[in-house]
Amino acid sequence: MTNLIKVIERRKKRVGRGAGSGKGFHTSGRGQKGQKSRGKIGILFEGMKVKKSLLKRLPLRRGKGKFRHGQKPVIISAKKLEKLPVGSTIDLKLLVKENLIDEKTAKKRGVKILGVGKNEKKFKFLVPVSKTINV
Repeated sequence: MTNLIKVIERRKKRVGRGAGSGKGFHTSGRGQKGQKSRGKIGILFEGMKVKKSLLKRLPLRRGKGKFRHGQKPVIISAKKLEKLPVGSTIDLKLLVKENLIDEKTAKKRGVKILGVGKNEKKFKFLVPVSKTINV
């Protein structure tokens, strides 16, 4: 005899497929009357007398930049990294320590290394880099 795999997932119940199907015939498992028995309810609907629905809780933003995400990261060119020792691991702490970026803006906006020019030294990067840098 072979051991069969234990089935964990169950099939989705098919309601309203006849009287003999278990969940068929008259109300098909939806109860009697009411909004939930009739059709679909909108995903954001929370009832008419809810004091603060989800849409009311979202901030009302107006103006030009309302769909724009946060600020872009601080860009550092690869030429500036040439003064660092060979094989060093480049992360936020090292860049702040070497005075290449300000600590406050680095944490707020992030950093990206841009591969402008040739980089002779090899580094290990822990910050985002552009495609032109050979990592």
